[in-house]
Amino acid sequence: MPNVAFLSTDNLEEFFVYDELLIPHFEQQGWQVETISWRTPACSWDDFDYIIVRSTWDYQQYPEAFMRTLEQIEASDTCLLNPLSLIKWNIEKYYLRDLANQGINIVPTQWQAKFDEAVFTAQYDKFATDTLIIKPVLSANADDTFKVERDAIFDYLPQLSRCFAQREHMIQPFIPSVIEEGEYSLFYFGGKYSHGILKVPETGDFRVQEEHGGKLYTIDPTIDMLQSAQHAVSMMPTQALYARVDLIRIENHWAIMELELIEPSLYFNLDPASAPRFVDAMLSFHQQQR
Repeated sequence: MPNVAFLSTDNLEEFFVYDELLIPHFEQQGWQVETISWRTPACSWDDFDYIIVRSTWDYQQYPEAFMRTLEQIEASDTCLLNPLSLIKWNIEKYYLRDLANQGINIVPTQWQAKFDEAVFTAQYDKFATDTLIIKPVLSANADDTFKVERDAIFDYLPQLSRCFAQREHMIQPFIPSVIEEGEYSLFYFGGKYSHGILKVPETGDFRVQEEHGGKLYTIDPTIDMLQSAQHAVSMMPTQALYARVDLIRIENHWAIMELELIEPSLYFNLDPASAPRFVDAMLSFHQQQR
């Protein structure tokens, strides 16, 4: 009987977590499942057949410690999913640059090693916009993400200078469709499309996460959305058990906002068939390992 651990964190009180919806479907297959924090000291990872990274939603605050834990798991007799090599590729948003170099359409981006006021200011004209987004290269849950209007830049400069003084970051034009339409997420389990949702920010905000007031709706993606998402998934350096592709519309074309491969919420609550699909993908992976 395989034994699985969902890797989580210590405190999820402020988050919406839906991974427990998987547990009955695993148990129906005779699998044992428990949830364990990545912070657990001296954990015996060998006790598990598989460790599936799920709600580790504070890793961006402690990336070195998080990676040490994953390396310990990788060195044990268990199987880490998604694979460590894929997580290392995905943990910094430079993977988007890799995708762009392979012909994937992403949001236009200026990459910076440290904050430069002149460079930041120049992006308004470069991107022909009056609103910029700046965020860390290593980030999650919209932490330290700022939306800066051209006419308010001097109000933000002190905070931006402190936050990004010696911190790698990315600068992008704000895409109006995020507010006008929302951000789409398509989910893939074992490389196969499972389900899709639309995330719409709360009025007056631009962040689409539930924790920031975003609203979620199920969708049936169009063929061109599926093609864009599948193209991105096909460019991953190795296969993933799970993937979430975040898409936004830019001038009637789809662009990849994120390709989430570490700890994306998979919103099993919005599609009753999604949890069984995930378990089926896990069972298929298990059969391939035997």
